[in-house]
Amino acid sequence: MPYTTRRRLVTSAVALALGATALAACGSESGDSDTESGPVSLTYWTWTPGMDKVVDLWNKGPGKKDRITVTVKKQASGDTLVTKILTAHKAGKAPDLVQAEYQALPTLVSNDALADISKNVGDAKDSFADGVWQQTTLGTDAVYAVPQDIGPMMFYYREDLFKEYGLTVPTTWDEFAETARKLKKAAPDKDLTTFSANDSGLFAGLAQQAGAKWWTTSGDQWKVSIDDAATQKVAKFWGGLVKEGAIDNQPMYTPAWNKALNTGKQIAWVSAVWAPGTLTTAAPATKGKWAMAPLPQWSADENRTGSWGGSSTAVTTDSKHQEAAAEFATWLNTDGDALNALAKESGIYPAAKNAQTSGAFLKPPAYFSHQADFYSKAADIAETTAPSAWGPNVNVAYTTFKDAFGAAAKNKSDFGAALEKMQADTVADMKKQGFEVAE
Repeated sequence: MPYTTRRRLVTSAVALALGATALAACGSESGDSDTESGPVSLTYWTWTPGMDKVVDLWNKGPGKKDRITVTVKKQASGDTLVTKILTAHKAGKAPDLVQAEYQALPTLVSNDALADISKNVGDAKDSFADGVWQQTTLGTDAVYAVPQDIGPMMFYYREDLFKEYGLTVPTTWDEFAETARKLKKAAPDKDLTTFSANDSGLFAGLAQQAGAKWWTTSGDQWKVSIDDAATQKVAKFWGGLVKEGAIDNQPMYTPAWNKALNTGKQIAWVSAVWAPGTLTTAAPATKGKWAMAPLPQWSADENRTGSWGGSSTAVTTDSKHQEAAAEFATWLNTDGDALNALAKESGIYPAAKNAQTSGAFLKPPAYFSHQADFYSKAADIAETTAPSAWGPNVNVAYTTFKDAFGAAAKNKSDFGAALEKMQADTVADMKKQGFEVAE
């Protein structure tokens, strides 16, 4: 992934610590041209399916009134899009608006690719849970994007098999471990769930729930704490269950995993609000047999969840119409009609609180048609989303996770050593790229 010079990166690290004022000094202050006469045309890079139909509502409604027209350009997602944005920005040709996953925001900000739109989003903050909004501010007074969709984590389980084996839905992780052991004793051929090393976002979300803050800034330096106490606790917990054979150690999203869910070999899944869509494909024979509950907690008096997935709408520093772009981004992610269209056309779970229990979310997903309170419960869980702390090289940390934890899970070896490897590789890469990293 391309980066700018060491000087720019260090300056941006200071900006992340000091907030919008410092960032403005880096040259990210809006250079708006919205006061010019005539219509404004904006380009929006996004991977969300059906987004063109949602944007049509803007172009025919509020956008038409304000003479702001938005054109959707479909893109790939993940690191591919981040690289494309940075390449375009280096040439001064990034689009006006981009869809960005929350963990990608620090990389884009560090490269001075995203504008601070805090002066142009009004009271949009009130539409989102604090932990969700924080992901677009990076803990500063600046605002680098408007939240679009989120993936609050929760616990899914086979209601019928829990009853058959006399299992109680765990409310704490200690209870979760005991439930796994009880099931294994009663039915040795079954597993409560699996630890999968092929999706780094799951582990990151679990660490987030435990209170981890993997990247922070200290003065003019970055501090990397991937191996902090909270994450060590999570790694030790899951590594212990794998080592003793209480749960499976195979990756998710494989034919074998699908079969395990569909046949009842695995009877629970730690996932996110989007799980019904995955289960519909992976385990069609078990429709109507699953239920959803809040994620187990580390102590009985806690009530928070992690986030697995989600994205935002950001305005680039290359845009000549940043105020207009911010107006559209706010409308897209807070307007009732826009949110209903996003749910219908794009199948997203909206970040905006008022949309999580209205429109398309008045009824449960078809796979969970028997759980009438599915979305009202999901909204309550989403409100408890813990703050996150992303950094400028999440891609490196995630790659090392898949390699190191993948080997540890397969061999049932020490997850702590895998976590140390993840920390070391992330720090080494940041130094190589020219970041100042606190020891």
